[in-house]
Amino acid sequence: MRDQARVVIIGGGIAGCSALYHLTKEGWSDVMLIERDELTSGTTWHSAAQVTNFGMTQTMIGLKSHSIALYKELRDDPEYPVGYNYGDGGIRLANTEAHMDGYRHFVSLAAGMGVDFEVIDAEECARRHPLISTENLLGGLWDPTDGHIDPAQLCQALARRARLAGAEVNRHTPVTGLTQHADHTWTVHTEKGDVKAEIVVNAGGYRCNEIGAMMGVSHPVASMEHQYFLTEDIPAIAEAGHRIPLLRCPISDYYSRQEKGGLLVGFYEQDCRTWGMDGIDPKFTNDLCPDDLDRVMDVLEGAFARMPALMETGIRSIVNGPITYTIDGAPLVGPIPGKHNAFCIVGLRAGLGEGGGHGWLLAQQIVHGEAEYDTWVIDPRRFTGHASVELTALKAIEDYQNEFRFHFPHEHRPAGRPMKTTPLTSLLAAEGAELGTVNGWERVDYIKPSPDFSETLGFRFNEVHSVVAGEVKAVSTGVGLCEVSGFNRFELTGTDVHSFLDRMICGRVTKKPGRVGLGYLLNHHGMLKAEATIANIPASERGPDRVWYGSAAASEYHDMDWLNLHLKPDEDVTIRSLTNAQTILVLAGPKSRDVLSAAARGDWSKQAFPWLSVREAYIGIAPATVLGVSFSGELAYEIHVPNENLAAAYTALRKAGEQHGLQLFGARAVDSMRLEKGFLHWKVDLLTEFDPFETGLDRFVTLDKGDFIGREALMQRIDAGPKRKLVTLAIDASDAPAHAGASVKTADGIVGTVTSAGWGHRTGLNLAYAFVTPSSSEEGQELTVDILGQSLPARVIAFAPYDPKHERMRA
Repeated sequence: MRDQARVVIIGGGIAGCSALYHLTKEGWSDVMLIERDELTSGTTWHSAAQVTNFGMTQTMIGLKSHSIALYKELRDDPEYPVGYNYGDGGIRLANTEAHMDGYRHFVSLAAGMGVDFEVIDAEECARRHPLISTENLLGGLWDPTDGHIDPAQLCQALARRARLAGAEVNRHTPVTGLTQHADHTWTVHTEKGDVKAEIVVNAGGYRCNEIGAMMGVSHPVASMEHQYFLTEDIPAIAEAGHRIPLLRCPISDYYSRQEKGGLLVGFYEQDCRTWGMDGIDPKFTNDLCPDDLDRVMDVLEGAFARMPALMETGIRSIVNGPITYTIDGAPLVGPIPGKHNAFCIVGLRAGLGEGGGHGWLLAQQIVHGEAEYDTWVIDPRRFTGHASVELTALKAIEDYQNEFRFHFPHEHRPAGRPMKTTPLTSLLAAEGAELGTVNGWERVDYIKPSPDFSETLGFRFNEVHSVVAGEVKAVSTGVGLCEVSGFNRFELTGTDVHSFLDRMICGRVTKKPGRVGLGYLLNHHGMLKAEATIANIPASERGPDRVWYGSAAASEYHDMDWLNLHLKPDEDVTIRSLTNAQTILVLAGPKSRDVLSAAARGDWSKQAFPWLSVREAYIGIAPATVLGVSFSGELAYEIHVPNENLAAAYTALRKAGEQHGLQLFGARAVDSMRLEKGFLHWKVDLLTEFDPFETGLDRFVTLDKGDFIGREALMQRIDAGPKRKLVTLAIDASDAPAHAGASVKTADGIVGTVTSAGWGHRTGLNLAYAFVTPSSSEEGQELTVDILGQSLPARVIAFAPYDPKHERMRA
């Protein structure tokens, strides 16, 4: 075993083998994999190993497409062919129209990635899968590429190719410790000696938190017991004359695929069980949990009803083994929060099917700093301080119980709630607030018109549409109050703060005391990395001169890592997070100044406190920091209040607002209004796949101000010209909005993809943002947008169709 390597990967399942292979494909050969036992001896060896192209985001579809292409290449390798049944086809069943709507949307989403799915009716489902009954069935989603692969052969093939490229694989080599040094390099301690490494990758599967503990971190990963059985031969399979398609059934919570002349049938029972919560036996390797078919009898009855042939078939063998989950079901692939030169590729519940793509995107991040797709959907930093293993276990149970039931728009499932609350959460709920979650924080979605009001979840406009319209009207004609919990907030102090920010941000950084500005941070490829509100707060009894850096609620770990990574040792800058210490109350509408003036001493006139000002004040008796900024497009104020004083500030504003008809509003009203104003959401419309010019943020770039991160690469991109342009679309439809991932088309085919969409209640427009080809981006261009199986007319319109000169928020 070598005593040094540029990268050491710990874990020899599909995650580790894929990462190792793809690092060599990116040109790094000085890489090593260390496995405590044999390759695939954790979860990989007993995987059902299904390989589907289905995903609910384009990033997930893209990485699965990469997996499929790689696995086909490995299958056809004459020197070491891998057993891969490609193209059996697969059906995801549905028995509700809402579920069928979801499938219609996913067809369009996949088409934008060059993947062809098909929505089929119940009769066609039965024609393609002769073992199923059509009772209580509407139809399904057909994936023609669906299949399965041999897990051990796949991993051995990846390891073999990596070795041929210069990588080293060490089996039967337990890691006993990890030491990180002042220069951020590592020593990996093993039973066979130490290895010095520049970078360490945790690919430890269900033992990932044993490795994490050696680093001083905990990953939100928990394991679930999962059972499947293999049947005896079924005559109808032989009679079919073709391989039986894979089946995934959200109606009865099971799946099946052909295995030789029989079936492999797996279950996601409601009486499910976590595994390894109190530690894992060191001897548990190439091992399984005890069989427990009694636990899946309710699900098995549903499988019998859907596939009657199962009732006449014997069981050949049973497998019950652990599989890993995260809080939201997607894996953790990327930088480990708070650590330099440390990455992870863990929580891969569908590891075999997706593992090729996960290793591909991780290798790109390690070698190039970013992947070619925006990887936020799998970024380990998308969860912050609330992300414990205990919370993950609750969400894992919930996710397991709903394995094939995708999330509907605006669906917030109940497990693990409430996790993070403010002093107002219970009070707002008592006032009728319907609460959703943002990074674990309870946040008001809308205010229910009556205690018994409930929403019908789906992809079309529903009962909440008119409720949101009322909230928007209240804000645009009078005054509204909204709590924004979890907003990311850093306090920066020191003599070099502004020069540091000037290097980080691609535009002018406001330095004037008492003023606020908006800035964008780029990565080294000239692409959008982060968005930040910069507020210069003068010295007072609350502290010295300081800058507040505000960003999206989920960005805390992401932005802190990026800032710390680029902070020079000799710079006088201290960064302190206030994210969990304060909460924002947004006061918005033409009467908001009147309410603020009644609740807080001082002159709040336009002359004394113009737009983009910041001032410390008292709201009633509560200390607060007030920013004159707006995400709604109306005159508005962000009032930042320490959580211990939040109830006092809220009470003062409610009392001051009584004579002005103040009403509460929620996040859905905010989203409607920001769409009308051309305001973008981070990691929704602001993506690392595009630069600021492609995203329509030209006014926030100052190329002649001196050097900033990403400037050189951005200049090269400008010379090359844009590949896409972000546009605003007005869609000719009234029953449903577009949804993220929907395809935008011309007569020549797909020209773009929707990033976010919704109804603009002040303009009466069905709006969408979309990245489209430059030739399709001109104002007035006629396009179509896929909405739930229909291509509907859409027109490119100017950004900010509501008050384009921003006169209302400057009033």
